Amino acid sequence: MTEGYELYGAEPSYYSGKVRAYLRFKRIPFAEYPNTPENYRKVILPRIGWAVIPVMITPEGEALQDSTDIIDALELRFPEAPVYPATVKQRLAALLLEVYGDEWLKIPAMHYRWNRNYDFAISEFGKMSAPELTGEAQREAGLRISKPFAGALPFLGVTPKTEAAIETSYEALLGELDRHFAVYEFLFGTRPSIGDFGLIGPLYAHQYRDPASGELMKRIAPNVVGWVQRMMKPPHPKGGEFLARDEVPATVLPVLQRMMREMLPVLVSTAQHFAKWVDEHPGAKQGTEEIPRAIGMHVYALEDAKENRAIFPFDLWMLQRPLDYLASLDGDEKARASELLAAVGGEALLDFPAFPRLTRRDFKLALA
Repeated sequence: MTEGYELYGAEPSYYSGKVRAYLRFKRIPFAEYPNTPENYRKVILPRIGWAVIPVMITPEGEALQDSTDIIDALELRFPEAPVYPATVKQRLAALLLEVYGDEWLKIPAMHYRWNRNYDFAISEFGKMSAPELTGEAQREAGLRISKPFAGALPFLGVTPKTEAAIETSYEALLGELDRHFAVYEFLFGTRPSIGDFGLIGPLYAHQYRDPASGELMKRIAPNVVGWVQRMMKPPHPKGGEFLARDEVPATVLPVLQRMMREMLPVLVSTAQHFAKWVDEHPGAKQGTEEIPRAIGMHVYALEDAKENRAIFPFDLWMLQRPLDYLASLDGDEKARASELLAAVGGEALLDFPAFPRLTRRDFKLALA
């Protein structure tokens, strides 16, 4: 059970970077295979049913998809040096930062890739999708394959109206992280947490690797560069420690405050819209209607800009993880969690709007 793991992914892929960093930290033997048309045809589509990466095939032939599901399945198999902190504040903070990295940092990641690194991105997509071609033919393949990704920007709220705000927010985030990683190897000590793995997806695949955003990171956040390099080449594989006495460093709090300021209002709105959507779509309850990737549009605010963006139910599936953890606490533990949330402006999570519970069934989002 410790040999023969197959990862189907790509270097420029957001979530492949998250899984790859985890596998390296855990020293889980794996071979990585590119997301070529042949691998989509022979492996991914037959096993998953739709075109997506990353995909993991275990030695027993089990297919796993979605970075969080892959990591959780492997944590059960490889429990040494768990990436989920055992103490209340660290675990809650780590779960929240995974949500933030996975779902919110897509906004700057996609902006920088398609508005600041366009030619490089097209070249990368061409190499992935048509490795047998060269020159203009490969570029044309890259243009064709990348259209859905580049075309997703307005649905994420990335428009000319928000570009300056996105860059202001992202550069401020880099500054906050840089001050933290000037002192600490990872978010909560010398071992990476699930929060670190949530952040590495966008900060490696899009922001560190892509040339223009990579230069920006090197110029204004060299300590973040050092963290990225540690995440991709762990200095203490299957080792390191989380900070004692459940310490969440003061330098992590500004990042959580940014999450609550920017993302939490969108999550509240998403929960309200999703509850209404389910009431209006009885087929979803009966299992005869799939939950779409987006269920309409709503307004979000970033810095001094406001714009429409799609409403993504998947964000709520991710948010269930920290909400479930909060619900499991009582007494002193609940008080400590509440103290952390009060310090970062996250009190709304303690009384979050009810929404229909979500699960993943046949590698797709579904009502539980």
